[in-house]
Amino acid sequence: MRSSFIILFFTFFQLLSAQNSTIKGTVKDRVTEISLIGAAVEVLENNVTTQGSVTDENGKFTIDNLAPGRYNLRVSYIGYETVTIPNILVTSGKEMIMEVTMEESINALDEVVISAKTDKDKPINEMANISARTFSLEEVTRYSGGRNDASRLVSNFAGVATANDSRNDIVVRGNSPAGILWRLEGVPIPNPNHFSTLGTTGGPVSALNTNLLKNSDFLTSAFPAEYGNAVSGVFDVGFRSGNKDKREYTFQLAAFSGLEAMVEGPLGKSGNKSYLVSYRYSFVQLADAFGLKFGTNATPKYQDLTFNIDLGNSKWGNFRIFGIGGLSDVNFIGKELEDEDFFAAKDADSRAQSQFAVAGIKHTYNVNDKHFIRSTISFSKSKNSFDEKRFTDTTYQESYTYTDVNDDMNRINLHTLLNSKYTAKLSSRIGLTIDNRSLISTVDSRDNNPDLDKDGRPDLLPSRDIDGRIMTIEPYASFKYKSSEKSTWIAGLHGQIQTFKTKAAIEPRIGYTYAITDKTSFNAGYG
Repeated sequence: MRSSFIILFFTFFQLLSAQNSTIKGTVKDRVTEISLIGAAVEVLENNVTTQGSVTDENGKFTIDNLAPGRYNLRVSYIGYETVTIPNILVTSGKEMIMEVTMEESINALDEVVISAKTDKDKPINEMANISARTFSLEEVTRYSGGRNDASRLVSNFAGVATANDSRNDIVVRGNSPAGILWRLEGVPIPNPNHFSTLGTTGGPVSALNTNLLKNSDFLTSAFPAEYGNAVSGVFDVGFRSGNKDKREYTFQLAAFSGLEAMVEGPLGKSGNKSYLVSYRYSFVQLADAFGLKFGTNATPKYQDLTFNIDLGNSKWGNFRIFGIGGLSDVNFIGKELEDEDFFAAKDADSRAQSQFAVAGIKHTYNVNDKHFIRSTISFSKSKNSFDEKRFTDTTYQESYTYTDVNDDMNRINLHTLLNSKYTAKLSSRIGLTIDNRSLISTVDSRDNNPDLDKDGRPDLLPSRDIDGRIMTIEPYASFKYKSSEKSTWIAGLHGQIQTFKTKAAIEPRIGYTYAITDKTSFNAGYG
């Protein structure tokens, strides 16, 4: 009976692996994000077209009946530079959904080949021209030792490293990891990691589910004028839309990202709306239920929920509702610990908890085929606590509070921009970011304190007591000018006003790119 079940299982697996799949998506102008009608999309094998499609009135294309494997995709459109995207992975049981952007040509219609190397030098933000890389879901999952974590992937980039193997804090050219700015759908967010603490931008486990991320940007210096209040690097990520044609389910298990269940599909019958929801649960917590231990008796517990709802295009524009939330905690019980436990002491019980949540609405309105307005408003919360109780002797009967830490930050963010394309040579992006924060942070500790009450142990005294608010207002303007097919200038200004002491600053930004050959370019930037 058992052998028959195994045979049936592998037969089903082989049939599933043999199923053909689909590549589909949209083709848009890179600057205006207007859909391009009638663009030719071709699947290449050994530089020979094997299948093809043409985008419809919504800029959509579909290529069916593709066997699992890797393919090259070429997209061409009159008046635009041809784009060739290599190594698109097609798997059975799940459709590959893409968003291709094309740049209008000002002279000749030369082909631009986006290889694995040059793709990283082509950020999604058109105003970035130096120290900016794009990363995709496939890169994150394929990167050895990446643990399905985008933060660990970028440590492979030049000038970037992680602090150590136990955390994913990002060190850019020796700068503090606290100088990293995290943005989601255009707005700043708190530290998106499990077991995070106040003032940090990393953690042991990422709460960002890479299965929901679309291609995103990572910048390490001379940022475009759109980015401010960052001195080290910028992580600018976004969520992809769900499948608008059919419902799909994904189940997977990974050591760090845990047990995951994801569902996506169309909303209604219009084919214009979609939803995407994912829930993950700690693998370590599951393993603990079976008696497995990982170097410590304490069991890290964490879970997160992520969603993105695309309400489609209408005369009012496109609305998206997105959110992410995560919970994590770990308890170290002194009497249960081994003598050599690395993370805690046997004479103490300690507990660390963290909560993280972001919810927002994003609206895009196309004024015409040259201008669009995009606005995102969000509310976010990050809450962390740590308490340590120490015991007077080895009987574990009497204890006292040694450390008690509580941090609670709430943020309301607004980002709005006007993106304009005046000619094939000249475009601009003018916008405003408002970040309103409130913070309550308290620390009571006995560490290095005197024994004033003469009870035989250091006194428990407050070392931090903060209850404050601050608003940061950041207007900016960027302009991009292509003086030729090879030469591009980007210039802008970023302003910053902080209400805490009513101080202001203006920061100039400038960048220049010269394409020496199709594969080599000279880039310079200041910011």
